Amino acid sequence: MIEDWPTRFVWMEPLPHPREWEKPGIVMFFNLECPGCIGRGIPFLKSLYREHGDRLHYLTVHTAYGHKRYPEEEVAEKVRYFARDFAKLPFPVALDPTGALAERLGVEGTPHWLVYAPGGELVRSIYGSQDNARTRLAYLMLELTQTEA
Repeated sequence: MIEDWPTRFVWMEPLPHPREWEKPGIVMFFNLECPGCIGRGIPFLKSLYREHGDRLHYLTVHTAYGHKRYPEEEVAEKVRYFARDFAKLPFPVALDPTGALAERLGVEGTPHWLVYAPGGELVRSIYGSQDNARTRLAYLMLELTQTEA
């Protein structure tokens, strides 16, 4: 059986499966060719990190789901460069080079957000990066971190 969690991390230390989390967390599926991901999603996730710090787990997963597939090593290097030198991401980045993981997890496109409670229960699944999606996520993260404090 294939585990529904990324196994290839290209930036920072791997994050364990949400069932091992002792605090809530947010996972963002993205693609470098997705304007909403790069222009709104990544900056929003970084703002959540600045606001909530270590009260949450954070993970981005670069997926080919809904996008053109490129050779994995080529993608890995570009994503690593993006995370390290361009976006300066303070959280891990994993790869979903075929899009299979995103598909198994019910991702609708990019960006897509999965929010987990401590212990791995999926709390919310939200597609998009427009104001509506970001507002719902911001309130949810506030609620989850206040109950954890």
